[in-house]
Amino acid sequence: MKTLKVICIIPARGGSKGIKLKNLKLLGGKPLIYYPINAAIQSGVCDKIIVSTDSKIIAKKAKQYGAEVPFFREKKYSGDLVSTEETLKNALKQAEDFFEQKYDICVFLTCTNPFRKIAWIKYAVNYLKNNSNYDSVFSVHNLYRHFWHIKKNKQPAKVLGWMKNYTSRQIAPKLYREDTGLACATRSKFWRRGKRIGKRVHFIINNDSITGVDINSKMDLFLANSVIKYLKKKKIKYY
Repeated sequence: MKTLKVICIIPARGGSKGIKLKNLKLLGGKPLIYYPINAAIQSGVCDKIIVSTDSKIIAKKAKQYGAEVPFFREKKYSGDLVSTEETLKNALKQAEDFFEQKYDICVFLTCTNPFRKIAWIKYAVNYLKNNSNYDSVFSVHNLYRHFWHIKKNKQPAKVLGWMKNYTSRQIAPKLYREDTGLACATRSKFWRRGKRIGKRVHFIINNDSITGVDINSKMDLFLANSVIKYLKKKKIKYY
């Protein structure tokens, strides 16, 4: 039986409009770059852990925490408008060319979504290894909300038909917010096509509100540090 090779790629570019060198800002006394690297290492399921960055400072810090930075991200993949899919596709190609190794499963983790459980990464990778008919496994947050959008005629409308009527959240249809930055494993063929996830997916469902903390501003960072203090005070091991 073929042993599937797993690579984890953590995007961490140097540029950021909200917070300068955001990925090095301290959260609970450690830089944001620490959290996905540590989670990937502790999961024990990644053969390679790569940080994709254009910054020498971030690269140095990433190496200190145990990740590899064997190459720098090309400038054309470092702009504000470059999609995550383009970044992952390019980083995978660079890694496979550099190591002369094809990978079978790709793990995606972000620095700005720090409140992940390490077990999610392990579960996602092992699920793909044991279920060949699935393409991707990723974290989602179960929620109940009514969502609106603006139609082509510029009129507001609720996204789904059942939202026309309000009901108890206990019996309402379930919605799931995609949180791939917390934990996402996908078969490599989709990354090569520029797709973050495949068609046949499996959810890792969580109901923890703190997973929604996505650090893109100073206020987000303040909220995240408040969560860290709370978890430490309550002696809750989360990340």
